[in-house]
Amino acid sequence: MLGFGDKALELYRMINPIEHARTKDASNKYKVEPYVISADIYGANNLAGRGGWTWYTGSSSWYYKAGIEYILGLKIEKGYMKIQPCIPKEWKEYEIKYKWKNTLYNIKVENNNKNTEVSKVFLDNVEVENNIKLEDKNTVHNIKVIM
Repeated sequence: MLGFGDKALELYRMINPIEHARTKDASNKYKVEPYVISADIYGANNLAGRGGWTWYTGSSSWYYKAGIEYILGLKIEKGYMKIQPCIPKEWKEYEIKYKWKNTLYNIKVENNNKNTEVSKVFLDNVEVENNIKLEDKNTVHNIKVIM
């Protein structure tokens, strides 16, 4: 939310449970499933690095929301879509396929060495505002976002 895309991805990866199971020692310290989000990772004394409260859906839904909305920048509100990425500068591009009712949106974000700030948005090759009204017309739209 502060616009630090490089730090955002670093922290996002730090929370990812698979990152705590890359080695046998790390897995033995973490002690919980490496495929579900923990609500807690202990930080004190002999429990430091151990996960807790797995299968807690609140944590997984916030993790999902952070990745989709706050890093990739896909924001849907009141029938409108905005793309507001906060990504690492080194990411050159990424793509999202988003289905709204019966309409598919193919979104391609091209990055010019930035963390944030969208300069142009194109909907089906026509430049538009970064606030696209979603429609239910059983069609496919292509969105290109240039940072």
